[in-house]
Amino acid sequence: MKRVTGIGGIFFKCKDVDKVKAWYEKHLGLIMDDYGSLFVSDSHDQQSKQYLQWSPFPENTTYFQPSDQSYMINYRVADLTALVDILRAEKVTILDEIQSFDYGKFVHILDIEGRKIELWEPNDETFNDPSYSKTT
Repeated sequence: MKRVTGIGGIFFKCKDVDKVKAWYEKHLGLIMDDYGSLFVSDSHDQQSKQYLQWSPFPENTTYFQPSDQSYMINYRVADLTALVDILRAEKVTILDEIQSFDYGKFVHILDIEGRKIELWEPNDETFNDPSYSKTT
């Protein structure tokens, strides 16, 4: 079974989210929304697009806990339920239950050094629907 299929997001802590977003928008041309910037690229199979979310978080966010790192990476996976079963059998720390949203399923794990990792099984049908807007 294929486990990780790509990077789904890069999340990091910063002192001032609005200033960081404005700097990246002005100097690097990132298009911002409430969450940061969404990158869209063609997938390897050329059947759908892939999405990578770039998001600054306030430095006092608790979203990355129990990790004390200033960043968290979101990995795309093909079958989250099956992967979680495999990871449990391999004694990987699973932090929460799988949550489902219209844009996909999520769960959080810890790596061997205690870094929190977000696993995401995207609902590419939702993202590839022209009427879908993440901000609505």
